[in-house]
Amino acid sequence: MKVLTVNLGRPAPSSHTDSATGLTGIGKQPADAPVRVSDPGPKGSGGSGLAGDTVCDLRHHGGTDQAVYAYAREELDAWEKTLGRPLPNGAFGENLTTSGVVVSHARIGERWRVGEELVLEVTSGRIPCRTFAGHMGERGWVKGFTHEAATGAYLRVIRPGTIRAGDVVEIVHRPGHDITAALEFRATTTERTLLPRLLAAGDALHGETLRAARAYLAKNGPAPAEGAPMS
Repeated sequence: MKVLTVNLGRPAPSSHTDSATGLTGIGKQPADAPVRVSDPGPKGSGGSGLAGDTVCDLRHHGGTDQAVYAYAREELDAWEKTLGRPLPNGAFGENLTTSGVVVSHARIGERWRVGEELVLEVTSGRIPCRTFAGHMGERGWVKGFTHEAATGAYLRVIRPGTIRAGDVVEIVHRPGHDITAALEFRATTTERTLLPRLLAAGDALHGETLRAARAYLAKNGPAPAEGAPMS
């Protein structure tokens, strides 16, 4: 697995954002120099983990559990066939466009060493918003993206470091559970009965997801067994 491009976004006007400034940083372009990556701090005050990248709506984006967003070139290629148009690296607003692993299948809590220093940990899938839909300009985009559950992955920064295009990504820890970014996404969107299953990933989960899973379990009990009929 390797990084094809490290992508950064600058503030730009958008009629599809809920940002108070009317700006978005979703339009990302590959950087031509090394980029420093560190924990940006809590959601609501911290933005992107990448120096030079912009998060304009701090209420819904950025922060420790969404410091970095990665998407696989393999998944972009599949979307190119579906949409019938080219999707350059950074097209989904991802910070890292990778090659060699389907990122949506990464497990929550999986740790990646990128380059020589940086260590990242998978926290969740990406839930599409109206800014993403407006950026893509595709009718029914949110519904289509949700149906495919090819979400990519958000990651938190475990150890800061500097990265660049071409860096090798080594999976240095893979948890024993089967909770992937795609499964986490399904549980938080279209299949909420799966929420208790996510607790197998423990504190590695995005903080908001962890709280939602615990609340669902307390109210409704455990998730049905795989393949069991639902009442």
